[in-house]
Amino acid sequence: MDERKRDSMVAYLRRRMADVGIELDDLAAAIAEDEIKQKAARYRSATGDTWSGDGEMPQWLKQAISAGQSMEHFAVERPAPAMTETRPKADWSRDPFAGSRLAAVRRSDRHL
Repeated sequence: MDERKRDSMVAYLRRRMADVGIELDDLAAAIAEDEIKQKAARYRSATGDTWSGDGEMPQWLKQAISAGQSMEHFAVERPAPAMTETRPKADWSRDPFAGSRLAAVRRSDRHL
């Protein structure tokens, strides 16, 4: 999005927020609350319904399980810890074929 469109959108949103009495602090609090809810969710439906796993199971999940779906299907995947690169980096600075036709072999040029 270019800068003019962005500025125009920001101005429009500020006017609309002023029209209905929404302050920036209200918006920031709502966003923070949504982020907390999303982080706490252990199960999520395709429509965005969530459940933390605490308390009574929600109706949407009960219905899905009774229809034959597993709970694991709705489990929110946690991001895997970052894996470090264990393979050594290649040093291409002394590549004798750099810049030649051999350095840029296309898939169609390969013969299996």
